[in-house]
This record gives sequence, structure tokens and C-alpha cells, in this order.
Amino acid sequence: MTDARESCIYEVNYATPRSFGTALKSDLKETLFPDDPFHEFRNEPPSKKAKKAIQYFVPIFEWLPKYSLRFFKYDLLAGITIASLAIPQGISYAKLANLPPIIGLYSSFVPPLIYAVFGSSKHLAVGTVAACSLLIGSIIGEKVSPVDDPELYLHLVFTATFFTGILQSLMGFLRLGIVVDFLSHSTITGFMGGTATIICLQQLKGMFGLKHFTTKTDVVSVLHSIITHRHEWRWESAVVGIIFLAFLQFTRYVKQKKPKLFWVSAIAPMVVVLTGCLFAYFAHAEKHGIQIVGDLKKGINPLSIQHLNFDSKYIAAPIQAGIITAMVALAEGIAIGRSFAILKNEQVDGNKEMIAFGFMNIVGSFTSCYLTTGPFSKTAVNFNAGCKTAMSNVVMAACMLLTLLFLAPLFSYTPLVALSAIIMSAMLGLIEYEKAYRLFKTDKYDFLICMAAFLGVAFISMDVGLMLSVGLAILRALLYVARPTTCKLGSIPNSSLYRDIEQYPEANGISGILVLQLGSPIYFPNCNYIRERILRWVRDEQASRDADQAGSDIEHIFLELGGVTCIDITGVETLIEILKALEAKGIKMALVNPRLEVMEKLIVTKFIDIIGKENVFLSIDDAIEASRFNLKSSK
Repeated sequence: MTDARESCIYEVNYATPRSFGTALKSDLKETLFPDDPFHEFRNEPPSKKAKKAIQYFVPIFEWLPKYSLRFFKYDLLAGITIASLAIPQGISYAKLANLPPIIGLYSSFVPPLIYAVFGSSKHLAVGTVAACSLLIGSIIGEKVSPVDDPELYLHLVFTATFFTGILQSLMGFLRLGIVVDFLSHSTITGFMGGTATIICLQQLKGMFGLKHFTTKTDVVSVLHSIITHRHEWRWESAVVGIIFLAFLQFTRYVKQKKPKLFWVSAIAPMVVVLTGCLFAYFAHAEKHGIQIVGDLKKGINPLSIQHLNFDSKYIAAPIQAGIITAMVALAEGIAIGRSFAILKNEQVDGNKEMIAFGFMNIVGSFTSCYLTTGPFSKTAVNFNAGCKTAMSNVVMAACMLLTLLFLAPLFSYTPLVALSAIIMSAMLGLIEYEKAYRLFKTDKYDFLICMAAFLGVAFISMDVGLMLSVGLAILRALLYVARPTTCKLGSIPNSSLYRDIEQYPEANGISGILVLQLGSPIYFPNCNYIRERILRWVRDEQASRDADQAGSDIEHIFLELGGVTCIDITGVETLIEILKALEAKGIKMALVNPRLEVMEKLIVTKFIDIIGKENVFLSIDDAIEASRFNLKSSK
């Protein structure tokens, strides 16, 4: 064995394990700061460290000093363009949340200013979103009716927005972006599709001009309400709605065929609103059963901090709405911001985005705004319009300020059917059936997660659908943990490589030796499975060699641990049990390439003394060479 060891250039490192503090610091850094955000601060004088710290936590101080008129002309155009989209969307989504339309306009004035200061994305455009609007409306609406007590309902919506902001800010400060990662791509696809479906169905109220409608959000209740109130259907409203919807879909088609004409689709909602206002005013639409928005008062956001309601009788609904919408808004906003940043080879800090979203919702709840995040449609328009910095949000806020001060009453004649058409057109683009089909073709379990979200949202409720999908995704992750992959390695001919023999059938087995690779942490959920799987490998391999008359019993088993990132005490005890079970069969066990965290635990628990340092190797070749030396010496 000594001669074999001396032939190796490198030896296994048996250095003294790191102290608890050092290991904890390393683990926390990798968990909470995987992007190493403070690497630029190193080796800098205190004055520069302070300056960079301010720039890091308040991004506007980083890009504003470099700002120039050359950037502003692009941001000005982008800001005006997204403002033209924000006005009809703000009114529409406020209606979706059962709020006064003016609240939707307020929500596109203050939050964008806050995001421009704290946000890290150059392209994200801030505004209200349909999914969160419907979530807030359905959850708060179950506690307080927006029709019977609109004032209390509005105050609880402000309170829910406040809780959303608090949770988002705390998650950002505590670097808990990992929580949002549990909302998988499949979950978001199914959730958005299900939400879009029920939102489209709910807009049939406006399309048919119904005055009575259900407060529930599931498909069955919505369809039942539409059919039950069919005596209220107005053909005039339906005809106008179909015309508006056809126009909006045509502009989307134009944008898809010729991306340079993106502005046609961007201004289409504003064209629909203005056309609808003129039509309603001159044709006296109300007399023909076409409902309009109604009175919109001029003026900027009044303070609402005094209206936050923490009464124990009602507090459960705002907390529930705040938690659910915080997660959905973060997942949507961060994902969208990162998607557009990738197109420009840039990065977006998810934790800073959480803080920015949290601050703008906290301040928004104080200034008569409800929940805002980064909607896809508005961000896409902002990006295509050529925005260079977050100044486009400031321009949009300035446009909204002018609207609130001078133009708001002009939109009071907006037909509700026009808003329904705008919402339906936007939602139809969120039903990504092609993506769902691709999930079905590539991964059936991902498709199941997607459909759980879709069907749960559509037929039960939005929060239940979301929880069902997340639960299935977590169950899948737990299955990966509890049933880790192990494989047998063989030698690739004419090389020093060892690979999975199932993937590479040409790989050769090694006489008298079985090499197994473990590819996951070894800890209590999977220890029993790993023990049973290794012993089954031994049994099956021995039976296979006997059947092939290979003439070589298994004398050595090598566990390749390069993919094992950590091990707990139960895992160490399992290795001891495996070692004893193999020794009873006359088989020797050796470890190959244990990582730092694993080696430290094996040293501290004295497992290295039990198995012997001579049975721990740096590479498979070293282990094979040593085992052959042993065989020769024994003979």
C-alpha cells in the first residue's frame, strides 16, 4: 500500500476541520450572498467604501451622476409611451380589484418614483397587474363587500398593500430571495394561465352590460352568474365590446408580425379609451345600456396612512392577501426584470428588487395606492421603446401627475365595456398553451404542476391553485432528496475517464471492483434508501457476474463522493452500517474524492479512523491501483 501511495502525486487532505464560526460564515455567505454583492468594496479606503455602499443600496446615486441628455431623449419617449398604457390599465385593473378607478391612476404616480430611486432594473416599468388585482379583490371581498361597505373595503386594500410592502422589504433585507424560487416556471405558467382564464370570463359582465354579478372567482360560479342573469344582457354593449376587442387583437397581431411597430399595440388601449369616451359622450351610451366609469375627480394622491385598518376583526384578510400577493408580485416582477436584463447582457439583483418593491408598496399604501409590481406588458413596451434607465418611470409619473391634475375628468365617460375589452386582450396573451404543450412533451411532472395551478385557480380559487402547484413542486424536490441518483461507473476505453455505464454502454467494468457514484447530500431523509441501494447494487452486480461467468467476485467497493455536498450524523452512521455489512460479505469499502464539508464531518466523527486513511483516495485511479497492489500482496 505504501508503494502505491508513493506513486500518487497528490494526497488526500486531512487538515484540521474549520472552526464552527468559519464554517457558519461560509455557509451563510453562500446561502444569503451567493452573488457576493460586496466584492467591489474590498481593498478600498473608507470614503470610497461609504460612497459605494450608498450607491449599492440606493441605485439612483449610481446612474444619475452619469446621466446625460442623450439618455433622456430615449427615456422621455419610453416614459410617454408607457404612460399612455398606464392610464387605461390603471382604470381597468382598479375595476378588476373592485376599487374606484381613480385609485388605479394614483397607483401609477407615486410607486414609479419610489422604484426609480431604489430599483436596480433599467427596463422595468412599474404598475398594477391583473393577477394581484383579482387576488386582492377576491380575498378582501370575502370579508367585506365592496358594494355594501366600499369605504372599509378600500381601507383594507390599503392595509393589504402595506403588509405586502413590509413582507417584500423584510425578505429583501434578510436576503430571502430563495423563497421566491419555490415558485417554479411551471407554477407561474399555470397560475398566470388560470388567472387569465377567469379574468377573461369575469369581463363578460362588462361585455354584456350586466349589473349583477358573483363575487366568486371560479369558472363555475362565473358562468353560472352569466347564465342566471341573461335577462340583463345588452346586445349594444356586446357589439361595442367585440369591435374594441377585435381592434386590440389586430394591433397585437401587427406587433407580432412587425416588431418595429410595437408602438401600435402600445397605444391601442389609449385609442380604445379615447374612442370609447367620445362614443359614450356623443351617443349618450348610458341610455342604451352601456355603462361608463363615472365621476373622476382631479387632484393628486391624498394621504391614506390614517386609513390603514388593523382591527382584529378584519386583520386576517389583509394579512392573507398581503402574503400571497407579495409572493406573486415578487415572482412576476423579478422574473420579468431579469428576462429583459439578460437581453442586454446585464444583471438584476433580486434582493434589491424586493426592497424596491417593498418600499414602493409601503409608500403607496400611505398615498392612496394599491399593490404595484413590474407588469410584463408595460415593461415590454418600455424596453421596445428604447429606455436607457429608470428615468422612464419618472417620466411616466410626471405624465400621470398631469393627468391627475388636469385630464382625469375627461376619462369619466370611459365605457366599462372598453375596459373589459382591454383586460381581455391583455389576458389572452397570458394563456401560454404552447408552453404548456412543451412542458407535456418534455417533462410530465412539470406539466402536472402547471395544470394543478391552472385548474386549481380556474375551478377552486387563486390561492388554493397556487398552493396546490407549489405543494407538488416541493413534493418533487423532496422526492429528489429522498431518492437520490446512484450509478455504477465504468472505464471509458483508451482514456482515464470513468462514466455511468448506463449512459455509456462501451464503458468497461473493473475486475473485482465495483465503483458507485453518489450524486446528492447524504442525510436523514435518504440514508435508508442509500444503504439499501448500495447493497442492492452489490447483490445485482454479483448475480450478473455469476451469470456471465466472469470469474471475479466483488472484493472492493469504491464510493465516489464528488457530488456529495454535505453529510449529517445519520449519514455518517449509515456509512458505518454499510461498511459493516460489506465486511460481513468479505468486501472492502473505500471512499473517493470526499469534499471539504464531508471530510470535516468524517474527521470529527472519527469515521476516518474507523475506515482507515489508507481507504480514502483522491481519484478512482489511485483507489484501483491501491486495491490491485493489495490483491498482489495477498497472493
